[in-house]
Amino acid sequence: MPLATVSPLRLPSRKRWTVAEFHQLRSAAWLESRRLILVEGEILEMPNPNPPHDASLGLTEQVLRGVFGHGFWVRGQMALVLGLSTDPVPDIAVVPGSPRDYTEHPRGALLVVETAESSLTYDCGDKADLYAAGGIEDYWVVDLIHRQVIVHREPSSDPVRLFGARYRTILTVDAAGTLAPLAAPGQTIAVRDLLP
Repeated sequence: MPLATVSPLRLPSRKRWTVAEFHQLRSAAWLESRRLILVEGEILEMPNPNPPHDASLGLTEQVLRGVFGHGFWVRGQMALVLGLSTDPVPDIAVVPGSPRDYTEHPRGALLVVETAESSLTYDCGDKADLYAAGGIEDYWVVDLIHRQVIVHREPSSDPVRLFGARYRTILTVDAAGTLAPLAAPGQTIAVRDLLP
């Protein structure tokens, strides 16, 4: 009786997703209620927002629309393409122009804001480095736990970091403080106005 031949060991392979595939997948009805982002070809599921997150997101959008006004689009939880395999779907991205100017998803933003509670460590760590690598000059994290805004500026390369970049300047502004976007330096925003 002949010996059975043994197949070589085959390990499962990872599927790296492109932005186009990710956008097609996100449009599927069964994924509608899931918060998915694409980072370097990998799909990550973010925690579902709670009422304080939603309130802060709404307040921040409202304030930023007043600050930026005509000539800017304040986009809430929409695609932001930062390469062929990355779309972090930020809570808020401010881009120049109006919706009519974008037949494709924006590839950059003047300001990106994430509202964070359970995702605070990720938003201030790997996600901050991801935005720095994408060239986002002004990145804010509305920290609901400590009732403050963590402002990230001056993206620079850093080969030690996961995405090869980091922010050189990180400041924390508490609820009693104010801040101004780099793209609207004459406008002052009270941090308390972004918090529920």
